[in-house]
Amino acid sequence: MAHELPALPYGYDALEPHLDAKTVEIHHDKHHQAYTDKLNAALETHPELTEKSVVELLSNLSSVPEDIRKAVQNHGGGYHNHKLFWETMGPDGGGEPEGELKTAIEKAFGDFASFKEKFTNAAATLFGSGWTWLSTDKAGEVKIHTTQNQDSPLSEGLIPLLPLDIWEHAYYLKFQNRRPEFIQSWWNVVNWKEVEKKFTAR
Repeated sequence: MAHELPALPYGYDALEPHLDAKTVEIHHDKHHQAYTDKLNAALETHPELTEKSVVELLSNLSSVPEDIRKAVQNHGGGYHNHKLFWETMGPDGGGEPEGELKTAIEKAFGDFASFKEKFTNAAATLFGSGWTWLSTDKAGEVKIHTTQNQDSPLSEGLIPLLPLDIWEHAYYLKFQNRRPEFIQSWWNVVNWKEVEKKFTAR
C-alpha cells in the first residue's frame, strides 16, 4: 500500500500566534505531501518494500536496495520526521514534561531549564537545514542531537521523541531569518503528553 499524508491533528490556525496558519498549511499540504509522494515513487520500483512500515525502512537502511536507498533516506525521513513534528505540537502545548520523561530529562541534564537551554542552543546553531531532537535509546537514556537534511534518528538506532524542524520552510514566512525567535515560539506549542507517550512506549 502507498503511504498516505497523515491528517493534521488540529486546524491550520490552531498554533497561532506562535506558528502562523499559512506556514502550517504550506508546510503540511505542500512540503509534507511532496515527501510522501516521492517516497511512494521510490518504492514503486521495489513493490515488496511497501509491506514494510517507514519505521522499519529507516531503522534498517542497509537492507533497502542501493538504487533507492538515498531516496528512502531523504523522502522516507521527511515523511516520518514531519509526522512526528505535527504529533508533538498542539494548541494546549507548552509547560514541562511529567512522569518518567521528566525523570529521564532531569537525570540527563540536571533540570528542565538546562535541557531547554541545551536544546535551544543546538537548534539555533545547527548549520544549514536539518532537525534538532530529543531522542532515547531502548534503555530510556535521553539525548539531544541534530540530524542533517531529513535524516532520521531511527537510522542511528535511536527512538525519536521530540523533533524541531529547522528547515527555513518551517518558519520563514513569519520569522524570516530570525530562527532563535521561531525556536522560542515553538516551545509554547510542544505537546508534552504526546512526547511522554512516545517515551513510555519505547
